[in-house]
Amino acid sequence: MKTNVFILLIATFLISLSVQGQRASGVRIGYIDMEYILENVPEYQEASSQLDEKVARWKGEIETKLEEVSAMKKQLDNERALLTKELIEERDEEIAFERDQILEYQQKRFGPGGDLAIQRRQLVEPVQDQVFNAVQEISAAKKFDLVFDKSSDLMMLYTADRLNISDQVLRSITRAAKRNQINNKKEERDFDIDEAKTVEQDKATQERQRAIEAKKSEREAALEARNKERNAQKAERQAAFEERRKKLLEERKRKKDSITAVREAKAASRNSGTPTLDKKTGDALSAKEAALEARKRRKDSIIAVRKAKRDSIIEARKRKANPSQADGEDGGGI
Repeated sequence: MKTNVFILLIATFLISLSVQGQRASGVRIGYIDMEYILENVPEYQEASSQLDEKVARWKGEIETKLEEVSAMKKQLDNERALLTKELIEERDEEIAFERDQILEYQQKRFGPGGDLAIQRRQLVEPVQDQVFNAVQEISAAKKFDLVFDKSSDLMMLYTADRLNISDQVLRSITRAAKRNQINNKKEERDFDIDEAKTVEQDKATQERQRAIEAKKSEREAALEARNKERNAQKAERQAAFEERRKKLLEERKRKKDSITAVREAKAASRNSGTPTLDKKTGDALSAKEAALEARKRRKDSIIAVRKAKRDSIIEARKRKANPSQADGEDGGGI
């Protein structure tokens, strides 16, 4: 690897000297950041996520197998004293075979020529081809003499941002994908308008779009928070209402049960002639009877007063109607 880098540096130096000899203005050099480009290609990111899921599944299968082998080893250690030498050797061979199978599976999935390396290469190659084509077009249009990959093994001690054409390459790839998705004239006109924009204008548009999406996300988050708060308050009010309703129903049931118990106790007392009330029911019955008795006494007193008053009025009317009889009665009395 170091030899390749050294050769590349020598070739770059020789090309620079050659170009400097041909052009008085100097060599035009640019560079790209392949990692940055890959991170901003949606198709690559989607496929990379799917590959990551596969890798996680493969690792899970390996961990499961390792746990099974570990359990087999632990079981053998626990039973070793009870087994014959032949059985112990047979179990050791089985454990060794399972370990070899795991190592073979690891090499199949994660080895240098394994599934991960193959699928990673298959995943990157289409994007690399697009990047290569875009670099060729941009280099021809901008008259670049050399274009390096910043993310490669080539060590770049200093890179000026003005020499970075990664955004231009990414823009070219994105527009090529959009060009293939045009279905009508309106989309074609929109594409032509977008095609006329410069890299700086594209950046400004993307920044505005990101700002709009950020504000939209903030609004959605605030709305969700308000909805959660509103739902929490609604649930709290509903819980309080249910609690009050429960207490009211319990109070009504206690009153109803108390009245029913009093009535049943009265009926039982009348039928049997013996009190069958417990203390609580008896106290309730006594209080009710005392209230009824006091009400009856008040009523009798009022009736007696009214009767005496009525009798006095009647007697006075009789005396007024028959004064002689009243005098005779008085004289006879003397």
